[in-house]
Amino acid sequence: MIEEFNRQDAQNVIAIASQFAQLGKITNLKAFGSGNINDTFLVTLDSSQEQHFILQRINTQVFLQPQLIMQNMRIFTDHVHKRLQHISLNRRWEVPRVLLTKDAQDHWRDVDGSFWRAISFIEGSQSFDSMSDRSHAKEIGYALGMFHNLISDLPPEKLADTLEGFHITPLYLQHYEKVLAKTSKRQSCEVNYCLQFVSDRHTFAQILENAKLEGKLPLRLMHGDPKINNIMFDIVTHQAVSVIDLDTVKPGLVHYDIGDCLRSGCNSAGEETENWESVYFDTDLCQEILQGYVAVAKAFLTENDYAYIYDAIRLITFELGLRFFADYLAGNVYFKVKHPEHNLARAIVQFKLTESIEFQETQIRNMIQDMK
Repeated sequence: MIEEFNRQDAQNVIAIASQFAQLGKITNLKAFGSGNINDTFLVTLDSSQEQHFILQRINTQVFLQPQLIMQNMRIFTDHVHKRLQHISLNRRWEVPRVLLTKDAQDHWRDVDGSFWRAISFIEGSQSFDSMSDRSHAKEIGYALGMFHNLISDLPPEKLADTLEGFHITPLYLQHYEKVLAKTSKRQSCEVNYCLQFVSDRHTFAQILENAKLEGKLPLRLMHGDPKINNIMFDIVTHQAVSVIDLDTVKPGLVHYDIGDCLRSGCNSAGEETENWESVYFDTDLCQEILQGYVAVAKAFLTENDYAYIYDAIRLITFELGLRFFADYLAGNVYFKVKHPEHNLARAIVQFKLTESIEFQETQIRNMIQDMK
């Protein structure tokens, strides 16, 4: 049974999936997840060894050198699998495995030149687009802390920069200004709100990059996109068991991860809401997530790391709103959209969330200080 495809598309995707299906016959294939960049499918097999795997078509308009993604993923996952063999966690933790083709390659190119890869599926787990259960908060923090901990001894220079400029807020601001200069402004209350919001905060964009240049924050390896729906939870124990979507693992600042994790985890309304008045930054969730994170990550956090956590939360939230708004002005060329105003609505959610973070700055900073 093949779901959600016309016959021709289904046959094409099944043919590609079969290149990776070495443990059994494909019995089902369906679109999977809610990612904005790659096309993702869940493949089901009639095998007792491996019941499912994930098949993805990498967006080569975003990732110009997809082979570097696979190189990074193999180095990273090999390192973590070795680390896990030498530590005792007393709980489940898994890392996706890169699956090879029948020709022992880590990817497959189809007749159209599209770049496909397969990775193992974390069985018995699920993810959420927003915080469905407040008890998950500490687990979200634990998951990011465990992720950072397991790669803290992997030298950053061993991994390629698969997405240059990613999470470099000043570069996003430059791109926004170029787009704005070429765009005839669309008059509406929503657009004017976004224009003013960015204008009022453009000097803030440099804060983490300046700290890196001044040697206050060290270059480490980061996940790049540790939002809540990239954390997998065991369906029985409800504990976090994996962090997925490893395409943006690269040298950077862990603060981008911390900020993004809190940005997504502490917005109970979710990224896609259009009820903007319901958007706020939940400081109770923030405290729980940070406690979970620090409990695992305190071994490598420095005094300066703590000092810049608030700035990271505010900056990454602003940055994502800036990216959504710039893409809206450019004609929705980067993020997948369901309607022409989708990216504008997404930008307003992030800007409202930024306002909520700014309003609670003193409380958030005090919370971070108390965790040292």
